[in-house]
Amino acid sequence: MPSTSVAEELAKKQREISVSEFFERNKQILGYDSPTKALLTAVKEGLDNSLDAASDADILPDVLVEVQKVDKDEFLVIIEDNGPGIVKREVPNVFGRLLYGSRFHSRRQSRGQQGLGISGAVMYGQVTTGKATKITSKVEEDDVAYQVELIIDTKRNLPSKVREDRVVWERVHGTRVEIPLKGRYVGGRQSIPEYLKATAIVNPHARITYKSPDGETIISERATEELPPKTKEIPPHPHGIELGTLMQMMKETKSYKLSTFLEEEFVRVSSRVAKEICEAASLDPDMKPKSLGLEQAKALHEAMQSSKLMAPPTDCLSPIGERLIKRGLKNVLGNLRPEFYAPPLTRDPSVYAGNPFQVEVGIVFGGDLPPDQPVEVLRFANRVPLMYQAGGCALTQAVANVDWRRYGMEQRGGQGLPFGPAIILVHMCSTKVPFTSEAKEAVASVDEIMTELDLALKECGRRLKTHLTKKAHRAKTKEKFDIVQLILPRIAEKSAKIVGKKVPVLDSTITKIMGVVWVDELIAYDKKAKRHTVTLNVHNFTSAGKKLNLHVLLPRGVSTSSMDPKPSEVREDGKITWELKRIDSVAKGSVTFTIDGLDEAEYDESEVYVSGINPVLVIGAEPLPGDWELNYHEFEGEEEAAPAAEEEEGEIDYDETEEALEDE
Repeated sequence: MPSTSVAEELAKKQREISVSEFFERNKQILGYDSPTKALLTAVKEGLDNSLDAASDADILPDVLVEVQKVDKDEFLVIIEDNGPGIVKREVPNVFGRLLYGSRFHSRRQSRGQQGLGISGAVMYGQVTTGKATKITSKVEEDDVAYQVELIIDTKRNLPSKVREDRVVWERVHGTRVEIPLKGRYVGGRQSIPEYLKATAIVNPHARITYKSPDGETIISERATEELPPKTKEIPPHPHGIELGTLMQMMKETKSYKLSTFLEEEFVRVSSRVAKEICEAASLDPDMKPKSLGLEQAKALHEAMQSSKLMAPPTDCLSPIGERLIKRGLKNVLGNLRPEFYAPPLTRDPSVYAGNPFQVEVGIVFGGDLPPDQPVEVLRFANRVPLMYQAGGCALTQAVANVDWRRYGMEQRGGQGLPFGPAIILVHMCSTKVPFTSEAKEAVASVDEIMTELDLALKECGRRLKTHLTKKAHRAKTKEKFDIVQLILPRIAEKSAKIVGKKVPVLDSTITKIMGVVWVDELIAYDKKAKRHTVTLNVHNFTSAGKKLNLHVLLPRGVSTSSMDPKPSEVREDGKITWELKRIDSVAKGSVTFTIDGLDEAEYDESEVYVSGINPVLVIGAEPLPGDWELNYHEFEGEEEAAPAAEEEEGEIDYDETEEALEDE
């Protein structure tokens, strides 16, 4: 029959497609959809490989990125590092096979996971120029380096060596890759220099040297000698694991008992919790996991989701950390002279689909940043900058969803990117970042991730608002104080002259006019000792004695070496309390503490709070949050009720008063 012959003809055309052949015809999936992006993507993939290799070997990275112009639209991208090198037998596979890597099945944070990155760049280079990629690699045990030129056999997804040799290389160990490709070199926000600058912010331990096609050399020196925490591989977390994945794990497990399977194959499941899960699912803990049917697996899956478990451990993740976010921002953006770096925030780990993740936020405000443009959002995933598809990325959407008007920035309609002199850094790290595509340019809008981002951004926004409020109050009060000190002595002097008496002491009069408790901070830095000495002065400009509690919240990982006077409470999480029993009118109370081991730029302002006093009277410190914990319900409540408008207090025209005095 004709239909049969057609079917037979169609069947003859069916054949297996290799993964290399697929991506060769769909280069845009890997981020090579334009000449501009292609050049940047190749640099990104090579740099990711270098930073990951150094991290795995506990080496402070020293990476050279060079882009040479070969022809009108042809470039040579060179990435050279001081990593551990790659053994000879693995070099062709790492660079010449797609989906070949050591991290795909590993549940720990890393830049590359799929095995598509650097081999995809090699494939793009060979497709656009027809030329081979040259790789030079040396391990410490060898006297000479291994060098190979290769292309990818896309039909078989295998490397094909064009030439190989042993060469003398001055490096003790490291890898150098040279990829010829067609592209377009541009400047601006999505340029290679901007990408490297962003990389330096979230990798402050790396030294990156860039040589442009114009011959210019830009060096980003490392801001710290401190390596990121080493990540450890962990099993999946029960919360969020999908049913099909659970069933597949039960088929492949070597455990003979269901309770043992739960203990050994998942993190945060003890023997007690495993039995509780089995009981909730009405399953025998001693039954074989492989024997569970679909309905039993569903019951087990539901019991796992509803069980109360600890959050995933943090040792599988390597967040930048609050101290190093600030140091990285200052190291790279210091030339913009921002007035304020909001204390960065690293949220505690959470989980989505069984994958642990953390979010971090930092805000830079003021200085030479443009005040009349939308804020710049720096997006990062696993310490890698995300340069494209900003509109479709969860990190951008989370920033746009916050009502930034409540935190001192202009935002039309209460949504969308705010306007103002600010840069907002958003970093997500995870054992598996849910990218929207293989190009790894945007993060998907997963509910659990969006919730964590929202909380982190609002808390960081609150810290910015605290600074802006404190700054405005200080400026207003200082102006008033300066004017009072100028005018009152002149009135007293003229009055005393008229009545023929001595000029009176005005301290009590000034305090009645001021009516505030003023908290100011002085920070001195000893470069030789690498020591900050912080002094908090509390001035009582009220007409009666005051007592209060002064609280300081130190950043994570920072501790004090001496304190005077002795505080009433010191907590391990960096929270310190002093009880100032009485400060007389027109008197001053002080506390001093020192911090050792930080660079000067790492500590420039303390988080200061007060309690035991009406906070309306205090300038320079904020009311203490309940039990030192930020109340996130308070943030949620802000969405429902707008803050009451501040009443403008009646202003005295001090200029007119001064003119009247001069006319007398």
